[in-house]
Amino acid sequence: MKMNRLRIAAVFVSGIVVAAAAAGVYAVMDSGGGSNTASVQNVSTSTTATTPTATAKAGTASLSSGNCMTAADIYVAVRPSVVEIDVSGTQSGNGGSQQFSGTGTGIVLDDQGHILTNNHVIDSASQINVVFDDGASISATVLGADAGNDVAVIKVDPSKHNLKPATLGDSSALRVGDPVLALGNPFNLEASLTAGIVSGLNRSYSEGTSNRDLRGLIQTDAAVNPGNSGGPLLDCQGQVIGINTLLDNPTGQSVNVGVAFSVAINTAKAELSQLEASQTVQHPWLGISGTDVTPTLAQTLGLTVQQGVYVTLVTSGSPAATAGIKGAFATQAEADAATQPVTGGDVIVSVDGTNVTGISQLATFLDQNKKAGDTVQLGIVRGGQSMTVPATLAPWPTA
Repeated sequence: MKMNRLRIAAVFVSGIVVAAAAAGVYAVMDSGGGSNTASVQNVSTSTTATTPTATAKAGTASLSSGNCMTAADIYVAVRPSVVEIDVSGTQSGNGGSQQFSGTGTGIVLDDQGHILTNNHVIDSASQINVVFDDGASISATVLGADAGNDVAVIKVDPSKHNLKPATLGDSSALRVGDPVLALGNPFNLEASLTAGIVSGLNRSYSEGTSNRDLRGLIQTDAAVNPGNSGGPLLDCQGQVIGINTLLDNPTGQSVNVGVAFSVAINTAKAELSQLEASQTVQHPWLGISGTDVTPTLAQTLGLTVQQGVYVTLVTSGSPAATAGIKGAFATQAEADAATQPVTGGDVIVSVDGTNVTGISQLATFLDQNKKAGDTVQLGIVRGGQSMTVPATLAPWPTA
């Protein structure tokens, strides 16, 4: 199921608004940092990967393991670790360049001045100021940003403020129903705390372009609104288990109706060392679109397998194309015009000997185990015949 959404960063543009919001998805920043029409779905339609080497402080306690703090105590403990991020700059839009300003939220990582936020909070900003809980405002620079996971690390001069780092938890311990809190700056209401539960796990977000999907998102009903982008989603022990990023509203209004999404903190931890070192984060790219094989799809298309990824489209020039993987459609336009499944696509049933159950599981395997330049062995079924095809993953394209 696809649901339209926008990121939740609140940005104010002088003159004409840069991007009008379609009914649906909002980035949670008061948001000139590039709001885009998008969709959130349970199953992604293209494969990507990240490199999962966790760094930074990590907590491992489950949200349901007891020893919970009250919301008031969590607020007191975490408030000094959460900052307001004010940005300004110039964006290109309809009619030329336009000035913008916006407000988001950030999370203090350490006493060296590193602050975690969303990429879309600081994207295109020429001026970044960080405002601390005592009102102190310090300029910041971007060390590293990854649009593919919508995370970024900025840095302030640590000698100018007494920094209190947040504790990063373990998002893999989450369960649907676990209590969570969101802390941020919605609608310029400084340091607002809201409460809810984990409503879903492993959601995916697609902008509907060639850009990489966001994966493994945490869904919550904790109220997040424009200005919350980059702020923490906290467990009941005050540990950061997500970065508030998106909200969904089918009415087209940039306000919360109980469906919001956070980047899992484990996703961010996997690349913090690269971002802090200003290294480019590359995501492996296979270059297919596909759908999960179900018994119904297998019967409709006469497939000889009951699970895997049915390849609907192969991107020209991609690793999958070079490997000779076949899609059911020749072009995106052809796929968009189709009203029902068609035969002719390969079914990917394994990768490096690991069974593939669906597109999300294939993407997760590549995310967690592979990097650009790695060669994977894809087990495929074509016309009822099984074969193994090597494919060398490439960096995810930037355009």
